[in-house]
Amino acid sequence: MNTFEEGLLLGILIGEGHFGGDGKQPQITLRMHTRHQKLFETMVRLCPGSKLYGPYEHGGRSYYQWMARGQVLRETLLPLLDRLPLESIDGHVFERYSDMKVRYGL
Repeated sequence: MNTFEEGLLLGILIGEGHFGGDGKQPQITLRMHTRHQKLFETMVRLCPGSKLYGPYEHGGRSYYQWMARGQVLRETLLPLLDRLPLESIDGHVFERYSDMKVRYGL
């Protein structure tokens, strides 16, 4: 991944990502309108092992859902996110990310 791709990936995750889990394992989820299909395809390319689900139709909304968990989360995304000064960039995202790490022992 080059510097631009890292910045793109991290910017999307900071702006749109959800840091949580399913109760058993941590995950980062991104849900956006189907018009962002090419962006989602880029996310899958940048994070081999991540998954793209959809398109879904719910409540008049059409969207895709991208998820990263397991090896791609631990070996690709956590190291990238841990290098960022998240607390000074976005306190809310920092709290959500930190909570996910504590809850799942990362």
